[in-house]
Amino acid sequence: MSVPGLITASVLFVAGLVGTFLPVLPGAILIFAGALLYGFIVDFQGGLDLMFYLGQGAAVLIIFLIDYTAGIWGARKFGGSPAAVIGCIAGLILGLFTLGPFGIIIGPFIGAFAGEYLNRQNVQAAVRAAMGTAIGIVGGTALKLAIEIVMIVWFFMVVF
Repeated sequence: MSVPGLITASVLFVAGLVGTFLPVLPGAILIFAGALLYGFIVDFQGGLDLMFYLGQGAAVLIIFLIDYTAGIWGARKFGGSPAAVIGCIAGLILGLFTLGPFGIIIGPFIGAFAGEYLNRQNVQAAVRAAMGTAIGIVGGTALKLAIEIVMIVWFFMVVF
């Protein structure tokens, strides 16, 4: 066990958890990096084996999948048409470039609303699709946070 390694990993873990809520920080990647950096410091001894890192990597991939599909799922679940889904995706991309990190949250909402409204000319349907997108993003964030906590707990269970 390396105390400086644990401190370094813990700082990256906290930054990763903060990154779950601040899109400018790559949360899951920071958590994985903390575990990987600790592994390098202790020469991958004490249970930090290939299976551990493959599991952590799989968790990161799942988090990315959740990140990019949660808003789309919400729009569809709340009755959004394919136009709302396309709007959600376009809003995600445009929001990121025009509004910075907050565009990841605001962009899909506006995009789903615009896509659904342009498709159906119905404000209520557009609001419902946009709300579904927002609920999907919030639910996805909660799920990402849960997976990231499992990643961190797993690390400490292996190290201690």
